[in-house]
Amino acid sequence: MTDPLFILAVGVLIVVGGIIGLKLHPFLALLLGAFAVALLTPASAIEQFALSKGTAPAAALALAKKGIGERIATEFGNTCGKIGILIAMAAIIGKSMLESGAAERIIRSMLRLTGIEKAPIAFLVSSFFLGIPVFFDTVIFLMMPLAKAMTLRIGKNYLLLVLCIMAGAAMANSLVPPAPGPLFLVGEMKIPIGMMMIGGTIVGLFTITAGYFFALWANRKWPIPLRDSLDARLEDLKLVAAKEDRHLPSLGVSLLPVLLPLVFICADTALNALATPGVPLSQSPFLVKLLSLIKFFGDKNIAIIMGGIVALLILTWQKRGSKEGLTPFVQAALMSGGGIILITAAGGAFGGMLQQTGISAKIADMTKDYQMALIPLAFLIASVVRTAQGSATVALITASGILSGMAGNANLAFHPLYLGLAIGCGSKLVPWMNDAGFWIICKLSNLTEQEALKTISPLLVVMGLTGLVIILVAAQLFPLV
Repeated sequence: MTDPLFILAVGVLIVVGGIIGLKLHPFLALLLGAFAVALLTPASAIEQFALSKGTAPAAALALAKKGIGERIATEFGNTCGKIGILIAMAAIIGKSMLESGAAERIIRSMLRLTGIEKAPIAFLVSSFFLGIPVFFDTVIFLMMPLAKAMTLRIGKNYLLLVLCIMAGAAMANSLVPPAPGPLFLVGEMKIPIGMMMIGGTIVGLFTITAGYFFALWANRKWPIPLRDSLDARLEDLKLVAAKEDRHLPSLGVSLLPVLLPLVFICADTALNALATPGVPLSQSPFLVKLLSLIKFFGDKNIAIIMGGIVALLILTWQKRGSKEGLTPFVQAALMSGGGIILITAAGGAFGGMLQQTGISAKIADMTKDYQMALIPLAFLIASVVRTAQGSATVALITASGILSGMAGNANLAFHPLYLGLAIGCGSKLVPWMNDAGFWIICKLSNLTEQEALKTISPLLVVMGLTGLVIILVAAQLFPLV
């Protein structure tokens, strides 16, 4: 009854069965799943989990003694703290860009450059390279309004555009530093960061190509229309799409809500990569102030708030002369964003309760004696951890911790880079209801849970397996040792 695998099975049954079988609202199903998992988890497992994370013994014991409700609320709040402001402000940015015509202007310019047929490829590649310096969820928030505007413009391929955005952002997030997961991995496994960036980009381009072909097939098999939502009513989008170019904001102005956060986040990422702990980057007082300013605005929450303010200013300018104020637009955006925050935070609570069962340690113990075929093993460990507890970053950390000793083995027939890449690809399998990212893409795109499970989940499986094949071939042909 206290085995982590049994507890995991109970949690999966409650969440998946509740949402798909009993038609429960995801928020309720996830909280019920979190409650059941927390109820079945013994205090000793919670304490051991906390100690494995480097928590002081007294704090670990205190965590084990906390009530079920308090532990669930803590994980719920932790997830809210990470994504709450981002989702709320991203909802405002999306609504404002759609209403002001900024998204429509960007789409018209993109279509002139790429043509209708190549537009999905532009979304795919843009999302991949945006996903290297920018957090996965931020890429989704910034790109989704463009997908909705593009679908209305071309009249088809909504699912294809959604899957292209997901494919590009997801693979960059787990393969290419300075994304948090790969950044931890290169430090743990002593892989040169430049080598991981090059290798991750190469493997990532192969995987997103496979993802693109899957997306084409899925779009033909299960065409999903653009649907009405609180933040993007079809009637409003059609009115904007019918406007002449001269009534839309300029391209430069339209790009500001996206580019402003992007530039500051990228600059902050670059500074973090260049910085040495305890050593200032410059002795010049002016440069020190400038760098501190960049660090301030480069915080993802501050950056996205700036983007939201700019988007609202553009909307205000476009609506000048109208008696309608900004309140209805902001309220509609926040109503939509609030629901996403609640569901995503509940998913975070469920995943957090699963982690406290010690499921990652259980998987590590089950695989410790299997040192043959290390590349498939690295892929398998990461994929099992990801599927079990929902976080790609935790899967990266767990698998790299298990295999870091083997990576330094002098008798290894290939460079440890390939182990790191295998872990990154394995961490993509399999996204479902215990993953906060699953809910973000599901709710922002207005896909149902069933639609997401049969499109988004297999998309990442296809890309992860493609990456494994590419890595195995490359390790044979180019061992780099």
